[in-house]
Amino acid sequence: MALPPFFTPGRPGPPLPQPPAPAPFGCPPPPLPSPAFPPPLPQRPGPFPGASAPFLQPPLALQPRAPGEASRGGGGGGGGGSQCRPFLGNDAGERPRPPPPGPGPPWSPRWPEAPPPSDVLGDAALQRLRDRQWLEAVFGTPRRAGCPVPQRAPAGPNLGEVRARLRGSLRLVRRLRDLGHALHEAEADGVAWAQLHAEAQPLRAELAERLQLLTQAAYVGEARRRLERVRRRRLRLRERAREREAELEAEATRAAEREQEIDRWRVKCVQEVEEKKREQELKAAADGVLSEVRKKQADTKRMVDILRALEKLRKLRKEAAARKGVCPPASADETFEHHLQRLRKLIKKRSELYEAEERALRVMLEGEQEEERKRELEKKQRKEKEKFLLQKREIESKLFGDPDEFPLAHLLQPFRQYYLQAEHSLPALIQIRHDWDQYLVPSDHPKGNSVPQGWVLPPLPSNDIWATAIKLH
Repeated sequence: MALPPFFTPGRPGPPLPQPPAPAPFGCPPPPLPSPAFPPPLPQRPGPFPGASAPFLQPPLALQPRAPGEASRGGGGGGGGGSQCRPFLGNDAGERPRPPPPGPGPPWSPRWPEAPPPSDVLGDAALQRLRDRQWLEAVFGTPRRAGCPVPQRAPAGPNLGEVRARLRGSLRLVRRLRDLGHALHEAEADGVAWAQLHAEAQPLRAELAERLQLLTQAAYVGEARRRLERVRRRRLRLRERAREREAELEAEATRAAEREQEIDRWRVKCVQEVEEKKREQELKAAADGVLSEVRKKQADTKRMVDILRALEKLRKLRKEAAARKGVCPPASADETFEHHLQRLRKLIKKRSELYEAEERALRVMLEGEQEEERKRELEKKQRKEKEKFLLQKREIESKLFGDPDEFPLAHLLQPFRQYYLQAEHSLPALIQIRHDWDQYLVPSDHPKGNSVPQGWVLPPLPSNDIWATAIKLH
């Protein structure tokens, strides 16, 4: 196969195709032109169109070789078809110059000139230039130097200008009306009429000039559209202001309700603390009085023991004196017995009084303990009731949705109103009870059963798989 003129002996061959330069920021070049991605960056031109010079110049049209050249070289590489060469040259010793670049791809106008080679600017400067070009391609659409500045659409009529024009026209109409009356009255006086007519002519011209734009349908329509836009904007702002005021009022109402609730809770806490403190004081006082009563009862018992011991001591002394032959008179025994009886009566009265006080204190303490037990029981019942209501609400929320999060425009709102109408309307409750009462039967009826008091819940799952499915959903 004969070599083309460019591959004559003694000339170095074309440089090996270099891989394309990496795209900035690690982004590969897109296969199709897109404004969101940068095109392949231009590189130094090479002798052949290919990977070394993408998009810098259009690929040259491949031309068939001449018949004489096709027969040279003895036919290496086979194939009877037409062969192509990259460039056409005058002779074997002259390297052909590439043709001027064509229009190029659609994005080539963004970079009218190729960046200089890296050996002129340096690798860092060239990389900055490529980054800047990529950023301009992605985030901006710079205008070419030769492109004319796009003409902006003419601005519509200004409402202030329209208002001023209308007011001026109305003022001119009033002035011309007055001049018309004056002209009608001055018909007999020609000089005055001519003077008034000359005064009215510039006013008519000015009025015609002012009404020139006001008679155009496009101008008036645009002014009406702008006025309608301003009116809607004002209505929207007023609506927002009203909504803001309503929100502020609702927030103030909610804040007042929260303050009242906090005050009620605080008063309740203070009352509970005071009640507990009063109960503790009463209990301490009762315990103190009871301890005093018990102490007095112990003193009474000690006095009884002392009287018994005194009586026993006198008896022993009397026996000792009798053994010695000394006998006390009978009056001494009577006096001693009299004092003992008097002291026993006094101790008995005191013991009965102390027992009555103890019983009263015990009754009071038992009453307080009973009240405390009642309060504990009521508190426990209230907690159980709240727990039951919470469970009931949870079941209702699972069946019908959460009422707090249930919107008014929900698809199931009519059904909810139908099933809950008895809670808000007495006639509906009476009608529902009447409908239920139609099915009342005696208690001994074989097919009769009672109305369930709560929700009829489904039975427990029959197996573990069904339980897993219910738990998941």
